[in-house]
Amino acid sequence: MRLTCDIFCTAVDNFGDIGVCWRLAKQLAHEHGITVRLWVDNLESFHKLCAAIEPNRALQHCQGIAIHQWSHTAEALHDVHPAQVVIETFACQLPEKYITAMAAMPHKPVWINLEHLSAEQWVGDYHGLPSPHPTLPLVKHYFFPGFTFATGGLLIEKNLMARRDAFQGDSRAQVAMWQALDIPPVQPNAPQGDNAPQGDNEIRVSLFCYENATLPLLFLAWEKSTVPILCLVPEGRVLPQVAAHFKHDEMAVGVLATRGNLRVKILPFMEQARYDELLWACDINFVRGEDSLARALWAGQPCVWHIYPQHDLVHLQKLHALMSLYCMNLPADAAVSVQEFWDSWNAPQGDNVPQGDNEAYHAQHQKNISAVWQNYLKYRLILQQHGHDWAAKLKPHNLVLNLLNFIQNTDRMRALRDERRLR
Repeated sequence: MRLTCDIFCTAVDNFGDIGVCWRLAKQLAHEHGITVRLWVDNLESFHKLCAAIEPNRALQHCQGIAIHQWSHTAEALHDVHPAQVVIETFACQLPEKYITAMAAMPHKPVWINLEHLSAEQWVGDYHGLPSPHPTLPLVKHYFFPGFTFATGGLLIEKNLMARRDAFQGDSRAQVAMWQALDIPPVQPNAPQGDNAPQGDNEIRVSLFCYENATLPLLFLAWEKSTVPILCLVPEGRVLPQVAAHFKHDEMAVGVLATRGNLRVKILPFMEQARYDELLWACDINFVRGEDSLARALWAGQPCVWHIYPQHDLVHLQKLHALMSLYCMNLPADAAVSVQEFWDSWNAPQGDNVPQGDNEAYHAQHQKNISAVWQNYLKYRLILQQHGHDWAAKLKPHNLVLNLLNFIQNTDRMRALRDERRLR
């Protein structure tokens, strides 16, 4: 009998939540034969990640997974029989009717709250802890993704690293990808170093970020770069900033803007498999949130994380926790280059800038960003090797395998197995 699983997701326009849930659903279904229903409140966001999803359908099937449009009304999930495993992602709060139905089942489901990704030390202490329902005979367990064996690990498909290595070793596959994006392929065997001809040692950067006051300053640094830079920007929240920098009314998909030694090309929002290839092909990847961070780490290329900013600056604790782990085995100078550049990219801005210091702060920040970029760039090849080594180190931290092992060892799942053996 196949295990059944319901995954609930509140999808916001940042795409990270639905990105994680869609990867999780596919991996459970395709690699482990689990019958999965994915409940999503916002199919518009989902459609961006997977063009086959129809935004207005209440029920549809895609890649062997049932996709339900989840309404938060009292009538939602009427007469729905809960699955054996229920995954509530990022504390999205299940409908009360569904929780009541769970409590009425003779064998209660294994109820998991899949939490946000963090490298902070406290995560390992709270990973797997139970949370009994205050009034019903139900227990929810907290499952924390993370970067150590004390946590739940990261989502990684069983063939991801092999596909990455095959792509990075296949010049024809890379040419096809660049041509599909209407971008000239990288010239093979191009000279490297400061004395290489203009254009031959071009650096290709993918840029996926939130609105960021540092971006115009970084663009200015790239315009004056001694190395040509092609910046590839998937459509999203940052496009108005890009348009303002180039004094365009708007920046649509396909537009190429040039100033100095910087070229910026606007790409369509990509489905997950195509975005993976972009990360594999680019020299440096700027990523945001959690899902694209994990994919950039698996890509093995140098990456720069834009963590989701919070007004109380608590996000900087998460940023520094990951930096500490990521830089642990780097040479000291290379580690400093990463730390300084990530800090500059995530510098407090807007209401978070110290009061009374605004002008001085921005003047110093503008002076620093060019210097920290140049220092970061010096270590690009070291960071590339480090990125591949770190991805290999992370590979055993497989979230789905850890999740299934945790589920199989819960008291409720053991009791269900014992009853089946007695039949």
